[in-house]
Amino acid sequence: MERLQQIATQVRRDIVRMVHAVQSGHPGGSLGCTDFLTALYFDIMDHNPAFSMDAVNEDVFVLSNGHISPVFYSVLARSGYFPLSELGTFRKLNSRLQGHPTTHEHLPGVRIASGSLGQGLSVAIGVALAKKLNNDKHTVFSLHGDGELQEGQIWEAVMSAAHHKVDNLIATIDWNGQQIDGTTTKVMNLGNIREKFETFGWATLDMNGNDMDEVVAGINKAKSMLGQGKPVAIMMHTIMGAGVDFMENDHQWHGVAPNDEQLAKALAQLPETLGDY
Repeated sequence: MERLQQIATQVRRDIVRMVHAVQSGHPGGSLGCTDFLTALYFDIMDHNPAFSMDAVNEDVFVLSNGHISPVFYSVLARSGYFPLSELGTFRKLNSRLQGHPTTHEHLPGVRIASGSLGQGLSVAIGVALAKKLNNDKHTVFSLHGDGELQEGQIWEAVMSAAHHKVDNLIATIDWNGQQIDGTTTKVMNLGNIREKFETFGWATLDMNGNDMDEVVAGINKAKSMLGQGKPVAIMMHTIMGAGVDFMENDHQWHGVAPNDEQLAKALAQLPETLGDY
């Protein structure tokens, strides 16, 4: 776990530096989901940085809440998909690292364009069904924001996955209670998300998304629930801005970049572990 913690700390450094450099991007959700994506790419998932779009005989990850691209790009670069130095081009003109991931840029590791919320689960279901048709026993993972669940397409997909018994799919919900305009309870109350998924026919579990031990155990528990006729949903309870104290639990950091003073304060809380890009 120490290795994963070191990677996660470095990824958090990447996030705040990338967003600060262009004064644009989404640090809050990226920091909150860092432990999950670190565990997924560096411990759990069977994936190949050589990268092919068809993903035969490997696990697939679908990022639905594409605005948290900083954490996604950092994890991809640090697991070998493209040069680490390319993180310095984030959100710049003609960069492959756009604010929301795009397939148009042909960036290794990115299989769908995401950013228009609500679409990723539908894509993940399609990938999972294709794997079933091809007798590919690998797993499809997807990640969604809790505010994203206010999109109607999500619930059409939730119904579809249960109806078609897509039991090689694990959808994780980043349940931090925050979205761009305030708390989810204020903007549009989601109620008990876990109960909703269970009512629609999914198997579910809860985990603390900012405790690496719990993250690894939770994802492995979810994997053990596959193959039983139901898709699996993880309710991942996180803190927006996790790891940087002045950003934590504050929806205003959904899409605001730190200034020079705030960057210095953030980096002081995130010691360099693996080398900056």
